[in-house]
Amino acid sequence: MIDKNFIFPKGFIWGAATASYQIEGAWDEEGKGESIWDRFSHTPGKVYNGDTGDVACDHFHRWPEDLALMKEIGLHAYRFSIAWPRILPAGRGQVNQAGLDIYSRLVDGLLEADIEPYLTLYHWDLPQQLQDEGGWPARTVVDAFCDFADVLSRALGDRVKYWTTLNEPFVSAFVGYEEGRHAPGHTDLHEALGASHHLLLAHGQAVPVIRANVPGAKVGITLNFSPQAAASPSVADRDAANWADGHINRWFLDPLAGRGYPGDMVKGFGDEMEFVQPADLETISTPIDFLGVNYYTRNIARSKDVGEKENAPVTAHPNEEHTEMGWEVYPDGLYNILGRLHFEYGFPAIYITENGAAYKDQVGPDGRVDDPARLSYIKRHLEKVSQAIDIGVPVKGYFAWSLMDNFEWAFGYSKRFGLIYVDFETQKRILKSSAKWYGQVISANALD
Repeated sequence: MIDKNFIFPKGFIWGAATASYQIEGAWDEEGKGESIWDRFSHTPGKVYNGDTGDVACDHFHRWPEDLALMKEIGLHAYRFSIAWPRILPAGRGQVNQAGLDIYSRLVDGLLEADIEPYLTLYHWDLPQQLQDEGGWPARTVVDAFCDFADVLSRALGDRVKYWTTLNEPFVSAFVGYEEGRHAPGHTDLHEALGASHHLLLAHGQAVPVIRANVPGAKVGITLNFSPQAAASPSVADRDAANWADGHINRWFLDPLAGRGYPGDMVKGFGDEMEFVQPADLETISTPIDFLGVNYYTRNIARSKDVGEKENAPVTAHPNEEHTEMGWEVYPDGLYNILGRLHFEYGFPAIYITENGAAYKDQVGPDGRVDDPARLSYIKRHLEKVSQAIDIGVPVKGYFAWSLMDNFEWAFGYSKRFGLIYVDFETQKRILKSSAKWYGQVISANALD
């Protein structure tokens, strides 16, 4: 039985999400070009166990089977991303019609199954040729992205109404160009800052392109959020928490909301940011129809500027419960973020575009995959979404991450986030107990 905490407003959208490189496979089929993740995962030492996305979940060939599982769960919507080099192998110029046709068939299949497609243009798989020309730190990539948005929105806009420009530009910019843990694997702060600006500029320029091609389109962007807690009341720890908040949250939120880049962060980065040109910030703040929220955990910030002996004793402690990623399970963080986004920024609508957890799932002797920890994780976070709605936050939908176990970036196939278990050797799929419970929640919240 589903209790009253899981009865949401009429019209609330229930879905699940994936990303192209993580599930599709077929990395060099049907005219697809190389992406930065193809190059990165094929570079020894970059991904756990030498794993690649060459096959992944083989969704490229098995999407009808996956669509049937979506329907079995009862999803209202499916959030998926487009492999840019599958459409424009060189990043710009010649369109690969075979690539367009694949996504066109997927969209038709979704609509026939009464599942609304929510399309994300960019989820980290930049065409390698564009990277060879400078990648996101180079301003030329902005026009290439707008061309990509134009091609896709013209081809699919008659059927797709919900468009997300970018997924987690923080990760693309800072994890890819400063930390080096993701493709393209660079470690240069100036490059990361340039990448972050050009990602936001590409978003701002693409929004009117999509709207021009898709009458009635709903267009937004998805950011990853991590609420920051100071480890103690000390000035040093409070400064550390404010810095982390500025880096992960405000650096992208503020320019989108028309406030420009936060001054404390610009000063702290100490970069001239010569790549910012007149009118860029106005373009970046082009109004959006919704903000996508990806939330997994919070961060407790401890200053590295003073030693433990000089700093105050730690007073903020993580819960003992952690996921397989080592992330604290902290549902209150989602409630806090949603309230902040609404009352401080006022975006017109919010979708939870990713929320989920990795655990060590196994197939039992009876062939079932029971994942009570994931079920509990999702349940407790949905309770917080419900509470946020009760105080007036305009949350319009929830997309579980992820529809299925997949290639988890630098962790390869070692982490399982899916509602659906995937045996990567045989490609057999099994609905986990969390998927069945989620289906009950959806059933209790019919759209009509």
